[in-house]
Amino acid sequence: MTATAALLAFTLAAAILTVTPGLDNALVLRTAAVEGGRRALMAGLGISAGCLLWGTIAALGLGSLLAVSTFAYDTLRICAAIYLFYLGVKLLWSTRPSRKTANQTSGILAAAQRPGTTGTGWFVRGCLTNALNPKVGVFYITFLPQFIPAGTDVLRFSLLLATVHALVGMLWFALLVAATRPLARWLSRPAVTRGLDRVTGAVFIAFGLRLALERR
Repeated sequence: MTATAALLAFTLAAAILTVTPGLDNALVLRTAAVEGGRRALMAGLGISAGCLLWGTIAALGLGSLLAVSTFAYDTLRICAAIYLFYLGVKLLWSTRPSRKTANQTSGILAAAQRPGTTGTGWFVRGCLTNALNPKVGVFYITFLPQFIPAGTDVLRFSLLLATVHALVGMLWFALLVAATRPLARWLSRPAVTRGLDRVTGAVFIAFGLRLALERR
């Protein structure tokens, strides 16, 4: 397989994996709907940064520790579960009936006024959801080598593939954000934003519990 063929095949595979419904898409869609496109794109950028981090770790050969060490895998798995559970509970807590928003006429404005929901904050959250997920690490360890042609620089080509995955992800996240714009007025209603937060919070908790209860 030539380098060009490998790159094209990986791009197609990365695109299919990216558009598959999952935690990353839920995070970006919820942020776009409730807090606006800029924060959603920052969350997507954080997710892509997490992919690049795991790609770099895998390229350097450090990720193989997850494959051979049950302790390392379980430690990272529990940390990820706790973090996802924390995010889910925080979203659900923000929708409790007694909560008073700063501005009832605009859900997006009210969300923007909440502490801890800056663009930087969403970048960090997006990055941590991937960086703490051992499944992403194992994916890179097992998936990337299949697309590295013989005779190429393994480190450089692995980093190239990780970069392609990150770029494909950002393109998809931009499309998701754009898709929410025609519905911005409806999505900004307080009742709708509370519903989205409840659904997304439940999804985060479900993913966290799934990680916590997983057995290798």
